[in-house]
Amino acid sequence: MDIELLSFIKSSKQRIKILMAFHSSVTPSEVSRITGLSPSHVSRSLKEFSDKGIVKCNNPKNHIGKIYSLTEKGQEIKNVFEGERVADKYSK
Repeated sequence: MDIELLSFIKSSKQRIKILMAFHSSVTPSEVSRITGLSPSHVSRSLKEFSDKGIVKCNNPKNHIGKIYSLTEKGQEIKNVFEGERVADKYSK
């Protein structure tokens, strides 16, 4: 587990929302709709995620309708957050 990447995601509620919106391959518009965040914020965050190896763009040559999916690193980080949610649910 890359602690730097985990810290990067944990430092922003918006980043956590975006990461948790991934259930399969998604477009920025879908992530925006799921999270309630602005499309420009989502696009900026996905670019950061891509630069850090958390997501990959499956069709980078397209300017519209880009499709993103989690990388193995991204899935590992998402699994940590999902585990924390389950732990929080049962610790109350």
